[in-house]
Amino acid sequence: MDRVSTLPDGVLCHILSFLPTKQAALSSVLSKSWLNLWKLVPNLDIDDSEFLHPEEGKGERDEIRQSFVDFVDRVLALQRDSPIKKFSLKSITCVHPDHVNRWISTVLQRGVSDLALFIDFSFEDIEDGYNLPNEMFVSRTLVELKIRSERYVDWWRRDVGGRDRGSVLPMLKTLDIDSEFIYCGEMERFLPSFPVLEKLRMADMEWTESDETVSSASLKKLSIHGTGCEGFRNPKSISFDTPSLLSFNYSDLVAEDYPLVNMKALFEARINFIVTENQIKRVRAPNDDSLEDDEGDVILRFGNVVKLMNGIQSVQKLYLTADTLEVLSLCCESVPLFNNLKTLGITSEEDRGWQAMPVILRKCPYIEFLLVEGLLHYVTDKCGDACDCIFREDKGRSLTSCPVKKLEIRGFRGTIKEMTMIKHFLVYFPCLKDMNIYVEENDPTELRFPEVSKVINQIMEEYNKFSSCNVQLLVTDYLSEKWTAKGRIL
Repeated sequence: MDRVSTLPDGVLCHILSFLPTKQAALSSVLSKSWLNLWKLVPNLDIDDSEFLHPEEGKGERDEIRQSFVDFVDRVLALQRDSPIKKFSLKSITCVHPDHVNRWISTVLQRGVSDLALFIDFSFEDIEDGYNLPNEMFVSRTLVELKIRSERYVDWWRRDVGGRDRGSVLPMLKTLDIDSEFIYCGEMERFLPSFPVLEKLRMADMEWTESDETVSSASLKKLSIHGTGCEGFRNPKSISFDTPSLLSFNYSDLVAEDYPLVNMKALFEARINFIVTENQIKRVRAPNDDSLEDDEGDVILRFGNVVKLMNGIQSVQKLYLTADTLEVLSLCCESVPLFNNLKTLGITSEEDRGWQAMPVILRKCPYIEFLLVEGLLHYVTDKCGDACDCIFREDKGRSLTSCPVKKLEIRGFRGTIKEMTMIKHFLVYFPCLKDMNIYVEENDPTELRFPEVSKVINQIMEEYNKFSSCNVQLLVTDYLSEKWTAKGRIL
């Protein structure tokens, strides 16, 4: 007996809603009772990759693209006016944007609340960028919108004369746009279109004006992956007036000023300042007249990032990239105390310095967990009391006052320099109880050689003897036989 078929239609439709639409449609051949069920499914998941495999290059043929267009048209027609809750469209075979916009308009008219678009077009079809359909900008049902595109996406509604008519999406809570380039106009005009917006992610975006303000009373999660102003220029001024913000992910060229940063509710922040090699040279020697470039005045104003740090000082979790540490070296003495901070994460690179690390650690008086992604860094005369790179009389001073209890090191390569730094941490972090050291899969590492792994194993045992800290080396399964157990504790 077919017990599944005896279930109520509502339950069967719910089950079918978890399947890609093409597979859900195939259920109609099971029996007469299944014939029309898939037409009532409120979630549509349409993926053109199902029309491409297994033949390589199949998507380039006009008849394949047309069969996909016919399929989507037929699905939407057979459903008639049935309400749609979620519509996911993946179209990477360069279907003409007129077809895509027709489908988007149809599901919007049928009350879709969750819209996910993964789309790509040929350059000839959207030479001036991809324009979303007008219905997108006045939807009163849309709650979540995600757009992924390899092309330029133009977010503005225009009339026949090309004049901006703006947009209003009163129910939208999540907006996630990731494309080659996003045009959304000035932020002060863009964000008011979404009065209840809670989550905003934009990548890769370019600031339209050199002075911009991100202002939203409802926003709780903000992720910006920017490329500065036109021509990869540093913005003059960026402000954030987001009093309800809880999570902030900011990756962009450094603005020359951050006059307003209102983030009093902030819980977690990730800061990645993007800088050029010439700017790094200027950061390390801001008063060196022998450097022949035009970065001098801009770099001097990079010290204004302290205003951004002041605005996020309520965070409990903070993650800083290697370039960010370099920029903060210009103003680290002015950085505020992070009295709420419990977790600090930093990313290191061999050509980026730790000049700011000693002061940053001292500015986190209640830190409990420190995450370091990569120990190797560029040696300068200012990083010495946080690491063991150069001799200093005040060696380890910033560590001895740091209350961190757990240290996690990622990207360990098994070099002598890293082992020396690990011992330095064990000696000078007075409250350290646990240290986890991870070897990342596919990273270049000395641990591939049995003789090296044997020596490091012995050193780890010695560390556990002289230190009250529990030291664990966690390795991945691509190494030699001795190291195959992923997560093995030595």
